[in-house]
Amino acid sequence: MKNLAFFLATTALVAVAGSADAASVNLRFAYATNATPTKEAMTKFGELLQEKTNGEVTVTYFPDSQLGGERELVEMVQSGLLDMTKVSGGLMESFSPVYGVFSMPYLFSSEDQFYQVLDDPDIMGSVYESTKANGMVGLTYYGSGQRSFFTVNKPIMHVGDLAGLKIRVMQSPTSIKMMDVLGGSPVAMSAEEVYTSLQQGIIDGAESNEFALTVDRFGEITKTYSYDMHTRIPDIMLIGTAALDKLSDEQKQAVYEAAKESTEYQRELWAAAVQVEKTKAEDEFGVQFFYPDVAEFREAVQPMYEELKAKPEQYEIYQKIQAKAGE
Repeated sequence: MKNLAFFLATTALVAVAGSADAASVNLRFAYATNATPTKEAMTKFGELLQEKTNGEVTVTYFPDSQLGGERELVEMVQSGLLDMTKVSGGLMESFSPVYGVFSMPYLFSSEDQFYQVLDDPDIMGSVYESTKANGMVGLTYYGSGQRSFFTVNKPIMHVGDLAGLKIRVMQSPTSIKMMDVLGGSPVAMSAEEVYTSLQQGIIDGAESNEFALTVDRFGEITKTYSYDMHTRIPDIMLIGTAALDKLSDEQKQAVYEAAKESTEYQRELWAAAVQVEKTKAEDEFGVQFFYPDVAEFREAVQPMYEELKAKPEQYEIYQKIQAKAGE
């Protein structure tokens, strides 16, 4: 692959530069296709980091799936071939089961509660560190909005409407289970496969936020979007432990500070950007938006919470989230 060859050549040049000046470190950061606010936040992270380290630590980006899908990028961070990436917390369940709690449907009652929980280091600290033995840790999160169902031409107004439909879900055991419980047929695949699969009728729909309709252009094929708002799954910024080991204590502190500040920056941009993309989906793609009563959906997934008790790590995080909601 030409992109991979370019990446390897760039990596070699960065390694040579690093050996010439031990104080200078360049972090290789690759990510898949993303909503504009998230891209801007990742760029902001690099700017802040360079500023905080007086140019000692810089970031080279490989955007928009140049080096592969999210799973491939995580595996590259694990192997040390890549220093950083940003992926869905849903995918991270495959690397650390504790992340599965964030794919539980109707875990959060509101966007405010979501941010309150994700900003709490007592909750997220152990989650971020849960992959340390696998060669990577979480730095921060980005909000990715609510996730709802969108289909080619059938609005999902009731749980029964999902019967017989093949719906793409993330490569997350919890997301697959949710789709089973709701009566649809889950098809786990990477985001890069979804457009063609919709075109060819391999799947009838998918579930994501409003940006999927425009950024990924799924709105060219899927014309109904139903706000059942079943999940709010954070995106997770990851850094390899090998990359952290290259940094001084001061540089590490700058990495964490820049990451946190980039999260705050992304949050400021998100809400307005969602409305812009929704309007674009309606006006340019002809997508219709529907608003089902979510109570029926919420009731249907309750057995998943009973089953969660058999997963101690996830259930402990769930209990902390519930306690936070009661504050």
